[in-house]
Amino acid sequence: MPLILPEFNLARLNTLASPVTAWAYTSVASREEVAEAIGYAKEYKLPVLPLGGGSNLVLAANLNALVVHLNLRGIELVDESDSEVWVRAQAGENWHEFVQYCLNMGWYGLENLSLIPGSVGAAPIQNIGAYGVELESVFAELSAIELSSQLAVTFTRDSCGFAYRDSVFKNRLKDQYIICDVTFKLQKTPQLVLGYPALAERLADIPETEITPQQVSAAVTAIRREKLPDPAQTPNAGSFFKNPMVPQAQFAALQQQYPDIVGYPDSASGQVKLAAGWLIDRAGFKGATRKSAAVHKDQALVLTNPGKQSARYVLELAREISATVNELYGVALEIEPRVYPSDDSAAAP
Repeated sequence: MPLILPEFNLARLNTLASPVTAWAYTSVASREEVAEAIGYAKEYKLPVLPLGGGSNLVLAANLNALVVHLNLRGIELVDESDSEVWVRAQAGENWHEFVQYCLNMGWYGLENLSLIPGSVGAAPIQNIGAYGVELESVFAELSAIELSSQLAVTFTRDSCGFAYRDSVFKNRLKDQYIICDVTFKLQKTPQLVLGYPALAERLADIPETEITPQQVSAAVTAIRREKLPDPAQTPNAGSFFKNPMVPQAQFAALQQQYPDIVGYPDSASGQVKLAAGWLIDRAGFKGATRKSAAVHKDQALVLTNPGKQSARYVLELAREISATVNELYGVALEIEPRVYPSDDSAAAP
């Protein structure tokens, strides 16, 4: 049985630095310990909150829950062909370090996803994406433990229900599984994705035929460091809102009123993806502060917690931003990170 710590402060384990206390906390390093932690939670009738890098969640109140910190580690080559490799990474592996490991091994496909904060196990939940690539394009399968049965279950790409920043683990199967490892299908020969404007501009001085995956990774890393504040310096949860999708007719109407509005056609849905940062900026929120919460002065998509106070102030600011954007543009913004507790049942008094 892993060590269970009562009344555990999670401030240093979430990138918003929200000083939330969990009823109990445990760190697990194996599947057996995951199952034992689930058994403990069942015995005490506690919800389970899996925790990885703490970068894509908002802890808004004390938690009447067992926080299970996933520290399963390891990377292994599962299989390979002449052109592809299948690589399995344990859930507790740092995402960026895993990307760099694969690049060093000559396994390609993850380079556009460099420097995304968090752990490998959290990546499929969000279907993380950046600079023209989403995780589902390199995903093979994952293994998870079902909370109700404590049994291992394998999910294929189809069964994960991937969508834009979404998967079954955020909706239909929410809070029902703990992901233990993820297997990726990567390429031995680079198949670079260079169409994203900021990335193409950064690499414009290099002939396209000479660009390497390592250079793509370095460019993405540099862009992200310029755009996004370091959580160690300025507590934040990364991009706070999804880029909203709107019908083409609605985008055309907005474009008539706001000629410089930023939008990208989405071939999969036939809609247009708006830049949430542009909407928030033009609504006058860039650099705004409310109590201990703020909108970053350089990136309107990032909400910060400089005072390291309760994340409820960040959520209050997010609601104000959403209401204003909806009023001005008729566009609904959706919060990207997961909010805990999601209902009163997981909140401690």
